[in-house]
Amino acid sequence: MDEIAQQLEKMPDLLSAHLSLTLVALLVSTLVSVPLGIASTRIPWLERVAVGTASVIQTVPGLAMLAMMVPLLAALGASGIGYLPAIIGLTLYCMFPILMGTITGIREVDPAMIEAARGVGMTPGQRLKMVELPLALPVIVSGLRTSTIWCVGMATLSTPVGAPSLGNYIFAGLQTRNYTALLVGCVAAAVLAQVLDLLVRSVEVGLRERSKGRLRFGAVGIGGLYLFAIVLGLSAVVEAGGASPVRVGAKAFTESYVLSEIIAQHLGAETSREVETVQSLGSTVAFDALANGEIDVYVDYSGTIWATIMGREEVPEDRSAVMIEMRRYLDEEFGVVVVAPLGFENAYCLAMRQEAAEELEVTRISDLSLVASTMSIGGDFEFFDRQEWESIEESYGVEFDEERAMDPSLMYEAVETGAVDVISAYSTDGRIDAYDLVVLEDDRRAIPPYDAIILVSPRLSREEPEVVDALRLLEGSIDADTMRAMNRAVDADSRDPADVAREHLARSE
Repeated sequence: MDEIAQQLEKMPDLLSAHLSLTLVALLVSTLVSVPLGIASTRIPWLERVAVGTASVIQTVPGLAMLAMMVPLLAALGASGIGYLPAIIGLTLYCMFPILMGTITGIREVDPAMIEAARGVGMTPGQRLKMVELPLALPVIVSGLRTSTIWCVGMATLSTPVGAPSLGNYIFAGLQTRNYTALLVGCVAAAVLAQVLDLLVRSVEVGLRERSKGRLRFGAVGIGGLYLFAIVLGLSAVVEAGGASPVRVGAKAFTESYVLSEIIAQHLGAETSREVETVQSLGSTVAFDALANGEIDVYVDYSGTIWATIMGREEVPEDRSAVMIEMRRYLDEEFGVVVVAPLGFENAYCLAMRQEAAEELEVTRISDLSLVASTMSIGGDFEFFDRQEWESIEESYGVEFDEERAMDPSLMYEAVETGAVDVISAYSTDGRIDAYDLVVLEDDRRAIPPYDAIILVSPRLSREEPEVVDALRLLEGSIDADTMRAMNRAVDADSRDPADVAREHLARSE
């Protein structure tokens, strides 16, 4: 019960944010789709273009749709993360049902009714306003119902692009194995979808059955929710009128959650600045947001910067060379400053069940070359497209029978249960010990070093040196064993990352 109460404390902010995203996206998509649908019934070629484009958008996975908005908006000089990319992505995704409802509703109007209107001298505009739209309205609202359900569900995917939503519960719950948070987020999203569907359905039934009571109930309910969203928006604007908080970013995995809390709590204690965490960001989204000044600080890894941002393939023998070159590159290309290494490395590694490794006499990655053809390997969503995997394949000549990409939170269970034989683990992950896994030695040094480093934005390094100085105090403050223990406390013991961070800082004083 304490865990549920702890999760419910976050509900007002996340639910209101989710509701605002949904209502604004539905309003914009309706304002665009209905006129477009009307015009499509008058211009045949426009219908082909509009319906074709909207249907293609529907084939794009929701998360990909939102993620594509980030670099696109950043290239246009607009905010690359947060509310704007989420609204645009949701609006595009919700257009198709409303567009089709408008076209279908108008097309299904009885031709005799239109002919009668024409016979009494009505102009095309009058026929549209007084005959076609009133008769088509129930079908249009039916399309809106479908969009409403879709929008509530897809809005949970706004979290990785920096827009708070009920997805915060879901993404954090999945990554930290906090099933209470996951359940709270799913139930809240389902209840919100049902409430909105009830109100929109009341409008639909009221229009179809000419029931003023049902129509009034739905219209007043929807209007009340929009008024509530407007009040929340104005309140947020007023609260944001002062100095903006230092925004600490976190990627969507346990260690990043813990480190973001350590940084946020440390800055809160060492400076007078207000601090805000922005969690569950996509990997490249986090870096782009930092470079654009939309977050101020987050922890990344030298290997990620080296392979993904810098696009380097070769791995220097001297790990210090990676750090030196990376500092220079980030400063010159993006103005991003490497403040301090935290003192531990969390590298990609290959891991197996201890029992299976002993049976096959596998201790190094090179040992896999003889048996990989009969084995399956699981990796996170990006692993098999990363330079590290290409380097492993080239350096060791391993060819697995099957490569399976999956959510990072599921990889460890997959290897434990034998669903896969090998996984791309993370060296400081607490689940390596919890699941009795063995890490295979990278004996040919195919994987670059992955030192955890604090990165700060150009704005923060330029305008707030006292915050940067406070961050430097964290240099070398966490070793690999400590990080692994903190990760295990969250993943295996279901501890809250904020509590784990607070205890670590208290021990470090």
